[in-house]
Amino acid sequence: MSKIILISGPTASGKSEFAVKIAKKVNGEIINADSMQIYKEIKILNTRPDKNLTKKVKHHLYGFVSVKTKFSVGKWIILANKLIKKILYKKKVPVIVGGTGLYFKSLTDGLVKIPNIPVSFRKKIVDYQKKVGQKKFYKQLIKIDPKSKSKINPKDVQRSIRAFEVKKLSKISLFDWFDKTKSNFKKDQFQKIYLDFPRDILLKRIEKRCIKIVNTASIKEVARFKKMKVRNELSANKIIGINEINNYLQKNYNLDQTREKILIKTRQYAKRQATWARGHMSDWKRLAPNEIKKYIKNFK
Repeated sequence: MSKIILISGPTASGKSEFAVKIAKKVNGEIINADSMQIYKEIKILNTRPDKNLTKKVKHHLYGFVSVKTKFSVGKWIILANKLIKKILYKKKVPVIVGGTGLYFKSLTDGLVKIPNIPVSFRKKIVDYQKKVGQKKFYKQLIKIDPKSKSKINPKDVQRSIRAFEVKKLSKISLFDWFDKTKSNFKKDQFQKIYLDFPRDILLKRIEKRCIKIVNTASIKEVARFKKMKVRNELSANKIIGINEINNYLQKNYNLDQTREKILIKTRQYAKRQATWARGHMSDWKRLAPNEIKKYIKNFK
């Protein structure tokens, strides 16, 4: 059976370099699974793989979307599925690499196609929950959706509201939606690798990266981005460094303060990635830094 290699890990763990080494060993092509690496106008802040890496192995889905465009996991999975099939057809190995957990989840488990809940409808449910309290609301939930009883903690407000609104609007249980959702590929096709760095080593790598990326080129990159007047609600605004460097350009921060702000935000992001991995990537092969070299050497 044709394999599909998945490589993840926190920011600054060296995923791009690792992926290229693995792809070269298996005659592979790399597909980006990082929601911020998709933007063509931001290259330095996102530490997009440079020509030294991209000339060694073919790379896909990097820098192909404008920061002014709304992009979603739904759009990514359509493109990724097509690319994977095309690479497999060529008798090559797809190597998917990135730090966006939801992209990987959509690939391995499928993307749940629950209808969009109108904001006004959601507000009514939220207001009702506040009015009656969580205890009574949960009783109402398991009455309309008995499957929720074994799946949702009675004290979990957010998941209770989500299950309630989905059942009320679609007349189908949230968990039936999940059961209908399937990946385009077989479970045993996936070879999952997570680069698992001890926190102290990772923090040093993050610090080194932050010092390196705050430079004249990245400052110009942010200046160009701000001139584009990207709408506030678009995801590109969440790229770490844009807000901080913009504050530097407005003389609110000096260069050292800018680096420190970016460092803090990057650490927080790495922590969120680690939390996601603990909850959703427990079946992935975890590689410590001292195991990487040997793993690549013996990889087949």
